[in-house]
Amino acid sequence: MSDKGAPSSGRPGRVRVASGQGFWGDDLEAPVRQIEGGQIDYLMLDYLAEVTMSIMQKQRSRDPRAGYARDFVALMERILPACIERGIRVVTNAGGVSPEECARAVAEAGRRVGAGGGARIGVVTGDDLMDRLDDLASAGHPLAHMETGEPLASVRDRVRSANLYLGARPIVRALEGDATVVVTGRSTDTALTYAPLVHEFGWSWGDWDRLASGIVAGHINECGAQASGGNCSAEWWSIPDLSEVGFPIVEASPDGSFVVTKHSGSGGAVSLRTVKEQILYEMGDPSIYITPDATADFTTIRLEEDGSDRVRVHGVRGAPPTDYLKVSVAYGAGYKAVGTLVYAWPDAAAKARAGARVLRERMDRLGLAFDQVLVELVGWDSTHGHLAGHPPPDIPEVQLRVGVRGGDRAAVERFTREIAPLVLTGPPSVTGFSGGRPRVQEIVAYWPALIERTAVEPKVSVEVREL
Repeated sequence: MSDKGAPSSGRPGRVRVASGQGFWGDDLEAPVRQIEGGQIDYLMLDYLAEVTMSIMQKQRSRDPRAGYARDFVALMERILPACIERGIRVVTNAGGVSPEECARAVAEAGRRVGAGGGARIGVVTGDDLMDRLDDLASAGHPLAHMETGEPLASVRDRVRSANLYLGARPIVRALEGDATVVVTGRSTDTALTYAPLVHEFGWSWGDWDRLASGIVAGHINECGAQASGGNCSAEWWSIPDLSEVGFPIVEASPDGSFVVTKHSGSGGAVSLRTVKEQILYEMGDPSIYITPDATADFTTIRLEEDGSDRVRVHGVRGAPPTDYLKVSVAYGAGYKAVGTLVYAWPDAAAKARAGARVLRERMDRLGLAFDQVLVELVGWDSTHGHLAGHPPPDIPEVQLRVGVRGGDRAAVERFTREIAPLVLTGPPSVTGFSGGRPRVQEIVAYWPALIERTAVEPKVSVEVREL
């Protein structure tokens, strides 16, 4: 794991943590390019978001052996031999709501490619609170909504998933157990990057500045190519070769400073503008970026160019964590359906608006009531709403998109039957109607909450086993 020029203490002089996934469904070839494109020490793969956990919980309710990112298993079957040969360790939250099942599947994949006995897998559990919610409530933990203050009891019967955000400590324990692959559930995204740095450099859990620097490194790494030219707003047209974009790599030093880069010859770009955009992503108060292990002050970040596709980050200051951990809860909040029709020139926008009016009048006559009805003209006002102004009369085509949501599934189902009739019973020139009747979907809402860490952290466990 260390550079050849490692100091005499036995600690490495530099550690390279490569980002290979920014979300579940990201570029499947990116992890392969990271392994084959040059030297790295760790590959971190971030699969989870708030809604992802509820999807995985649904999968597990149908199949007790499901509930994790299955494409991660196929990926490991493909790359594990190369990881073992090159000494690359993998850290991921692909375990979702079933980290043990994910680890079992990875172990089976490893044995299929002859990696049995040549690697170890670490499993982090304890973040899933679904089976403990009632006990926690009885013990005086209301898991109140962070914005409204409403107790979780008000939606308890509709809760689909409840997961604790874990930090880097259990991942470090797994790495200390010589795990080649570490699988977690709802770890914080940033921990997937800074846990390897804590482990390799031997940072103290009270070394707030170094931990904060690791947190910033993790924040830059967590969204994949968004830090290396993908989804770049500033002069996006100048980003080269996005078809094979290079994902970011953090080259960290023991003092906490690091360089953001990518493999030589890969597409995309690492520059001050791309790194700054990612730093600002999902940012609240920049002076208090909270994680389970420390808080980072993003206003202290210092950036400077360090050569082609290299940005040096340093100067980050940190502080102790809070006494609380965040809990991500997902609960059922009714049903929705979305239908679309495309109207062509002439008078495309006027036709679409008339079609929406006809549809609404028919729903009113049927007595269909919804919590919300949303009408959008895609191609004109779906992004900027009323700020788009009035569409020009010569707009060539527009997609009418109508969505409804409410607690009555039958009403939402009936709405789905009223879209197609507009083709022949509404304004003319409808095209692009395909895919059949709109599908009714359950709405999964997000419930953020806090809980005292002393009530939940002792339940977190780490197991390292042979593949």
